[in-house]
Parts: sequence; C-alpha cells; structure tokens
Amino acid sequence: VMALSSCSTRDTSSASGTVIKKGETIGVALPAKTSQNWVLAKAAFEKSIAAAGFKADVQYAAATNTVPDQQNEVSAMVTKGDKVIIVAAQDGSQLGTQVAAAKKAGITVIAWDRNLTGTKNVDYYVAFNNFKVGVLQGNALLAGMKAKKATGPYNIELFAGSPDDANAPIFFNGAMSVLQPKIDDGTLKVASGETKFAQVSTQGWLAQNAQSRMTDLLTKSYSSKTAELDGVLSPNDTLGRAILTAIHAAGKPYPIVTGQDSETASIPLIMNGTQYSTIYKNTQDEAQAAVDLVVTLSK
Repeated sequence: VMALSSCSTRDTSSASGTVIKKGETIGVALPAKTSQNWVLAKAAFEKSIAAAGFKADVQYAAATNTVPDQQNEVSAMVTKGDKVIIVAAQDGSQLGTQVAAAKKAGITVIAWDRNLTGTKNVDYYVAFNNFKVGVLQGNALLAGMKAKKATGPYNIELFAGSPDDANAPIFFNGAMSVLQPKIDDGTLKVASGETKFAQVSTQGWLAQNAQSRMTDLLTKSYSSKTAELDGVLSPNDTLGRAILTAIHAAGKPYPIVTGQDSETASIPLIMNGTQYSTIYKNTQDEAQAAVDLVVTLSK
C-alpha cells in the first residue's frame, strides 16, 4: 500500500492546516457495493477508526442514482463538520465541487483506492500499486495458457473495468504492458480486434455487462467448433465469474480467466480449475493505511 501526498507540508497539522483531534469524526464515502471488497470496506474502516480513537461516519452510495448519492453524502459530511473525509469514488471525475467545498471548510481530503481526478483539492491518495496489479494479471494469463498448451499462438479476449473508475485504465495498462508485445509478435491473437480500453471497458463494473459482451464475442468470433478461446483478461473476480458463466452457457470449454480481489465466490472456482487466478489485496490493510495517515496528521 502506498500513500502519495500532493502537498509539501510536513507540520503537525493536516494538509489543510486544520488540527485533527482524537474523538473527532472521520468521514468515509464508499461507492456502491458492486464487489465484495466494497462490502468489507465499511467494517474495516469502522474497526480501524475506532481503534485509533476517532468516530467513524462511513456511508455507501446507493446502487441506483449512485454518483449523485455519493455527491450528497460528501456534502453532508462537510455540513456535519467531519474533520477528514476519505473518498473511495464511484466516479472520480464527478466530485470536484464537493471536495472543493470540503477544502474551503478546512477538511483534509484523502482519496482512497481510487484517485480523484480533475481537481487539486486532494491532500493524499492511499492505494495499492494498481499498475502492478495489471502486470500480475497479464503474467498470470500468459502462464496459465502456457501451462495448458505449451506453444501459441493463443486466442484471447480482453476486458477492463468501468470507465468512470480511475483505477480501471491503470489495471488495463499494466496488463497490456505484458500482453501488447505478445500481440505484436503474433503470440497472442484477439479475434474480435477489440484491444483499446474504450472497446473493452465494462460500465459500472457490472457482471451483467461483462456476461453480455462475452456472449456477443463468442457468437461473433468463436461460433465455429474449431474456434478455440484460450484466455480472457478479466480485471476482477466479479467480472471473471460472469465471463465464465457466458462461456459455460455457450457450451465452450473454459479458457484461462484472470481476476482480482480474492472474492469468496471465486476461491472454489480457482481450487477446481475453473478460474485460473486472482489478486489478493487486503482491504483491512488498505483501510488501516488511510487511518494511520490520519493518526500521523493528528500528531
């Protein structure tokens, strides 16, 4: 986990100049519960914030009307006087007005897991190394296909996360730093021709969107009995399971499918060989890193 500071201050107050005292409230604005790690995040923050001696104000965005709901939640945290607001953005480009209001009120703003874009009103960013996550996924895809079939060429299809998530292109770029050279030299072939982030992204990280696209890809590019799909780059476990569902429904053999988040539902699939891999990122550790930052600022 890395914490990146966007300011040069190193004094004992927060980056905004506001002193953060024990017992004060830390706001945490989480996105909709689209994956297990978001479900786990609330308890992780509440545990770490309480242990550090602060009060927790942890809120989820609603599954419907998600972005406006999160905007309203951040605005409410400003109104309530939360001293720090930790934001895991549903759409990192849509919270500029709210974090500007937070900064004006002297609140320290921490982007968590997903960065906030298009604004200078962010003091810190706490996240895993998301480019490395993509590199690990790309390497896993290659290793899995090679273990199954010693030599290529290999037919693959690519999936990425939601375009409103600042992490999604970083995961994808990390994976493509490994896969693109193999596409260029002919080791990998993408039958659909869809290799750009805009072509392969999955709006909202929704499983049904990934399943629908995988079904379309199989119909258009793999309808022949001899057309074999060797691997699929999936950016997380939720989408990976949806992709596998579409492949099973089409009567095709399971290819190598990657993932991320080590979701409970995917572990049995990895154990029985249906899903090839996942990336484990400890949500408690990531939440703790943000709270440790708040503790440091309070000192």
